[in-house]
Amino acid sequence: MLVHRKKRARYTVQLPLTALIDIVFLLLIYFLLTTNFMVDEGIKIKLPQARASAPQTEETITVYVDKQGRAFLGTDELSSAKLFEQLKEKLGSRANKLVVVRADRAAILNKVVKVMDIAKAAGAGRLCLATEKDF
Repeated sequence: MLVHRKKRARYTVQLPLTALIDIVFLLLIYFLLTTNFMVDEGIKIKLPQARASAPQTEETITVYVDKQGRAFLGTDELSSAKLFEQLKEKLGSRANKLVVVRADRAAILNKVVKVMDIAKAAGAGRLCLATEKDF
């Protein structure tokens, strides 16, 4: 006598997707809230816009020029002679150090060029004029 076993339906495992989606969204919110956003500190200036701007990743010395043409190193306003001395001291013997000039778009071009000349005279091997990306 042949005995055939009855085939049983297999049990299927179903994952609770709603709980999984809730966890994913909670993790997303957690990482968004705990992420440190980069904030530029310094003088409030509006940079000129350019389509081909690229972010700088190396350590730089930043000189700010505001609307009135005043030069700032960090948050300290400096005269031309003091700016020259401070830049010369910061640059030291490293001639290939990058000096970034962040000038307000409403600043007089002559003042910005004067700051760039001072940086070059202080020993800056490379100069860069900061812009913001034009969208």
